[in-house]
Amino acid sequence: MQWILERLAKEDAGLGDPTLLSAPEGRELAEQTNARWNSDLPGMPIREFSIDAREGHSIPCRLMSPEGADGLIVFIHGGGWAFCSMATHERAARLLALEAGAHVLTFDYRLAPEAPFPAGLMDCMSVWTAITAGHKDLAACSGPRAVAGDSAGANLALTLLLMMQDAALPRPDAALLFYGVYDANFETASYLGQKDGPGLTRAKMMRYWDWYVAATDDRKSPLVSPHQASDDQLRKLPPMFFNAAAVDPLRSDTENLVRQLRSLGRTDPYTLYPGVVHGFMQMSLELPEARKAAAEAGRAFRELTRSRITI
Repeated sequence: MQWILERLAKEDAGLGDPTLLSAPEGRELAEQTNARWNSDLPGMPIREFSIDAREGHSIPCRLMSPEGADGLIVFIHGGGWAFCSMATHERAARLLALEAGAHVLTFDYRLAPEAPFPAGLMDCMSVWTAITAGHKDLAACSGPRAVAGDSAGANLALTLLLMMQDAALPRPDAALLFYGVYDANFETASYLGQKDGPGLTRAKMMRYWDWYVAATDDRKSPLVSPHQASDDQLRKLPPMFFNAAAVDPLRSDTENLVRQLRSLGRTDPYTLYPGVVHGFMQMSLELPEARKAAAEAGRAFRELTRSRITI
């Protein structure tokens, strides 16, 4: 990990903090800096299409289908609710598809600050609604279903699960949540201990939150901060797999949520990866821990949905 950080420091020298740029400029920088992790893509059939959102716009989608795929994972990309795309997470999503032996669906949801909460979450709900309604481009995706996401994408995946509890929709069989944002508490052990990074910092996260949900009172909603969900809401969630990066301001978000779930008698598996930074699963081209994490997530999908596997 250290040699990658040293290389990135050289490659990114002189680049601005994307959260201090305008949102379009920050997105362009995020696309540029994430391109290095998205070469040598694992080969598999790819299908591109769109899903109509409830609000009338189209949501671009990409379906990755490795040979023998059984089941569907809806992968929601991270990026502070403001940056990144299907393209920035292409390799990570394909690797998850291979390791899980499942179709993986990615999509571009609306981004803050132009489209703050609940826009991105509503796009996630539109995608899930289309899946459960038997969307024609997903007709071949039989078997178990899961939602997944990294960072802000893990937040959206978990808040989507909570939103489903109030909607008459079939829920996923499992969730795979990677180094997620689960609360707006910036005084946790990891926010204070890793406030200066490397990579993600406390100040960057605070700016992401300002873009996504400006009013601090609104951040208390479970649909924004899922750690604020009631015990009853948490008990009703499907089986979940969590991981976290040790060198990450968000580490405590996962630790605190998992601790709360344990207190309710749940046994959702959780892995802490030592010595790695936020976003490490993007680095599978060069980082063994990223490949290990993808393999573990794939196993978790199969184990948590074992009763639904059809092959």
